[in-house]
Amino acid sequence: MIPWLAENDHFPPVERALAEPNGLLAAGADLSPQRLILAYENGIFPWYSEGQPLLWWSPDPRMVLFPSELKIARSLRKRLTRRDFEVRADTAFEGVIRACSAPRAGHEGTWITDDIVVAYTELARAGHAHSIETWIEGKLAGGLYGVALGRMFYGESMFARAPDASKIALVCLARQLERWKFEMIDCQMKTAHLARFGAREIARADFMRNLANLVNYPRTTRNWRLDDDLFD
Repeated sequence: MIPWLAENDHFPPVERALAEPNGLLAAGADLSPQRLILAYENGIFPWYSEGQPLLWWSPDPRMVLFPSELKIARSLRKRLTRRDFEVRADTAFEGVIRACSAPRAGHEGTWITDDIVVAYTELARAGHAHSIETWIEGKLAGGLYGVALGRMFYGESMFARAPDASKIALVCLARQLERWKFEMIDCQMKTAHLARFGAREIARADFMRNLANLVNYPRTTRNWRLDDDLFD
C-alpha cells in the first residue's frame, strides 16, 4: 500500500517506495510549484495517465546522465558540423511541452496531461523549468524540457518533428550544463535511447547522496541563455 497525500502532507521517505511497480511512492496532493519543487528536491517526480490519480515515483535504480560522460554517435557529430539548425533556450516552453504531450506512434494517450502542461508552464514562468529548442528553417523542430534546481537538472520529456532535432537539443543541454558545473541530469527510467548518449543506472541511494549536495547550490530563476560556441 502507498499513502494518499493531503494538500499539506509531506512525502514519505523514498526508501518506502514499492519495488513493483518500481518506485511508486505515494498518490494525491497537487501540482503546485511548491509541491513540485519539494518533490524534485527529494528525488521524487510525478507520473500518471489521464484518468489515474496523481502518482509520485522514486525508482531504484535511477537512470542518470553525467554531462562529462556524454557520448555522441559519429552520424550525429556529422550533423552537428553542418549547422543547419539553431538551438535556443526558454523561448517556446509551452510549445515544447505541448509537443512532448502528443501521443507517440504506437501508444495511446500520454502522461503529459493538461494539468501537467499547466503546472510545468507555471513552473517555467517562475524560472525553475526550462526548455531547449531546436529550430530548423524558422520552425520548432524538436526539443526537451525539465527542471533545474541548484546544479541539478531533471529531464522530463523530449520530442522531434525532424530527424536528429531532439538529439541536438540533448547534446546542447549536456554541454551547456557541464560549463555551468551541473553534475547530473536525471533521466528517471532506463531507456536504450538515453543509454546511447552515455546515461546509466545508479543506485537510488547514490542518486540521493549526489542530489543532496547539488540542489543546495544557489538557484537562479532567470531565463537561460546558451553559449554560442557549444558546437565548435
